[in-house]
Amino acid sequence: MDKLSEILQQKFGHTSFREGQKEIIEQVIAGKDVVAILPTGMGKSLLYQLPAYFMKGAVVIVSPLLSLMQDQVEQLKMFGEKRVVAINSFLTYEQKEMVMSNLAMYKFIFTSPEMLQNKRFNCALSSISIAYIVADEAHCISQWGYDFRPDYLRISNWLDAFPEANVLALTATATQKVVDDIKGTLHMSNPFEFIHSLDRPTIAYEVQKADSQKEKEAWIMGRITTTNGPGILYTQSRKKAEYYAYELEKKGVKVAFYHAKLEQEDRVLVQQQFQQGDLDWICATNAFGMGIHKDNIRQIIHDHIPTSIASYMQEVGRAARDGKQSIASLIYTNSDVEQAFYVAMKDFPDETDIHAAFQSEEYQILLPETTFRILSYWKEILSEQETIALFHDIKKRKWLEIQKLFTLFQSELCIREQILNTFDEQLTTKPKNCCFNCSLDLQQLLTKREYQNLENIELNWFNRINELLRP
Repeated sequence: MDKLSEILQQKFGHTSFREGQKEIIEQVIAGKDVVAILPTGMGKSLLYQLPAYFMKGAVVIVSPLLSLMQDQVEQLKMFGEKRVVAINSFLTYEQKEMVMSNLAMYKFIFTSPEMLQNKRFNCALSSISIAYIVADEAHCISQWGYDFRPDYLRISNWLDAFPEANVLALTATATQKVVDDIKGTLHMSNPFEFIHSLDRPTIAYEVQKADSQKEKEAWIMGRITTTNGPGILYTQSRKKAEYYAYELEKKGVKVAFYHAKLEQEDRVLVQQQFQQGDLDWICATNAFGMGIHKDNIRQIIHDHIPTSIASYMQEVGRAARDGKQSIASLIYTNSDVEQAFYVAMKDFPDETDIHAAFQSEEYQILLPETTFRILSYWKEILSEQETIALFHDIKKRKWLEIQKLFTLFQSELCIREQILNTFDEQLTTKPKNCCFNCSLDLQQLLTKREYQNLENIELNWFNRINELLRP
């Protein structure tokens, strides 16, 4: 047994590597910059955890979500690693000072993009040895990505203080444009790239068109109340997430809602209940999913057109992590495409905002927080006209992305094949349950839910789902 496999078994309890893991880990240990794109559930965290035991110094992991950060900290502690800390808003001032004063004690240091601007933190980092730096969920670096975080762009200047540290960028989905952005922002020099196939053969794709919002809601309620989970229902608004959860709870479904406005304690509780099987369904915005380690998710449902193919694949990829058959269903109306564009652009400044912000700092402060952060970054490096031109280009590209996804769902061609083509990948083998346009045995895919109170389920919903299940 080689040393890598020995540590894999001793520290993490695995007897073999998954595809690509060993090659990526070897490159990190060799001091190479690495871009690794692996689908959800393919063991991305191991890629930065294992190399640490072969290298001197600490590993700094920049992670965009507090919940994801905490989950990864707890995961390492479960493996027996005590030299791990997350430096974020969860810590009090006194706790942060204690950690900063003893930073050399830690092997794994998790932090947020925003924390990279903290002078006290950077001073503490400069006093210790750093083995390598990890950009987790690295698609957030790119304005062309689906979850753009402007503070992540500042990592570019921050990296200048650590020229000797190699960088590992991790994400589940990224187009070539996003990959190029990642490499440029992270100052990568001839990086090793590993891009795993995006195809998940055990996830079948279903698309349904509804004539109205009312019909859409009836279909969703029928599907969830008559078939088994566990599952996630993705919707675009907090109000909708709460509405679905309340209505489903009335029907006897073990369900909760999740969105960014929940208190942190409530978010952690919902995540834990879902992971432990106390909840069968989560009704959520796109705030839910990163860092959720639940292997047996059988259904993902979207009640809208996502803002990009990449975001869609990130969310449906949370199903079937155990390798068993699952289904990703999407139901839409024609009006959903305009709503998707509104959601995609709502945090980006328009021309009026840009002009006013360049003229007045007071005006900029009045903008929503995300818009303020975006403008704050670009004002530092672009002129007013250059900033207007940039966001005109972003707006155009976002619209094209949404139209492309909308066209894909309306097409009669293979959904799986079209998705893979978007990422310059060819489909070599179609699974038995491929997609709604090829072959899809809903009766086999969807296990009927057992009812204790059948009378509580409205008959028209029950009939609708049974018509779909009929062979």
